[in-house]
Amino acid sequence: MKHTALFADPRCREHLNGHNHPERPERFDAILDELRRAGLLERLTPLSSRSATLEELQLCHTREYLETAQHDIAAGYGHLTTGDTDVTPNSWEIALVAAGGVLNAVDAVAAGQASNAFCVVRPPGHHATPAHGMGFCVVNNLSVAARYAQRTYGLEHVLIVDWDVHHGNGTQDIFYSDPTVLFFSTHQWPLYPGTGRADETGAGAGKGFTMNFPFPAGSGRKEILGAIENSLMPAAAAFRPELVMISAGFDSRIDDPLGDFTLTDADFADLTRAVMKIAAQYAGGRIVSVLEGGYNLGGLASAAAAHVEALLEA
Repeated sequence: MKHTALFADPRCREHLNGHNHPERPERFDAILDELRRAGLLERLTPLSSRSATLEELQLCHTREYLETAQHDIAAGYGHLTTGDTDVTPNSWEIALVAAGGVLNAVDAVAAGQASNAFCVVRPPGHHATPAHGMGFCVVNNLSVAARYAQRTYGLEHVLIVDWDVHHGNGTQDIFYSDPTVLFFSTHQWPLYPGTGRADETGAGAGKGFTMNFPFPAGSGRKEILGAIENSLMPAAAAFRPELVMISAGFDSRIDDPLGDFTLTDADFADLTRAVMKIAAQYAGGRIVSVLEGGYNLGGLASAAAAHVEALLEA
């Protein structure tokens, strides 16, 4: 019997420890505490930890950027010189642990040891572009893992579903010309980082493999689940992904301080089930979900628990 795996290394809570910042260590605690309270934690299979290597990070990031980020953090800078990501002296080490944990999740799911996996990682990743860390992100955890899955397991088609309230500009940039990765994003518009227009659909051989659904403040279940059911499902039928990855941002939940979407915990469960249906049809059920945003601690915790409970239905 396969299980839902969980990556949650306590070191991920130490990034920005002591800083008054929206992307704070208590986010990690809130999710784990709620999974424990809801009786879900004991049903999950824990994943081991490792640090991603520079070679693995270079699947998506330039060596120059990685050296710059390493330098900025080692030098004690308060933020990366490439963008608006705050850092502390331990941030590089923790970023490697976060990325490595997602790679271990790919290993578990691709090898059939788990049906799916949820990765409670900090710092988040989907704003990190090939050459810039920005938007609270140092490295693009999910994108590195998608490339790793293709390289290590020979998977030709990977679907990335990003339901964070902010557009995953870094993920889009990394795969914009790539027809082997289908990137689907719902997000609030206008909002940081200002990318993700509906007419941003890819370039060159990747034309048509980026799907952006920008929605106004106040949008919720109707718009986001509707986009998945009416647009992503037909696209997935043509694309036939062998692995599905989720940029699981819970700042699209109602009452988040950084967004104005209205999703509820029940909506996140249904979004998860819709994506699971796609994975079941084409990818053998294989899903790796990676934490992105979510800044109302109570809402983040309950939405993440609803997401995990749905994953456990596999």
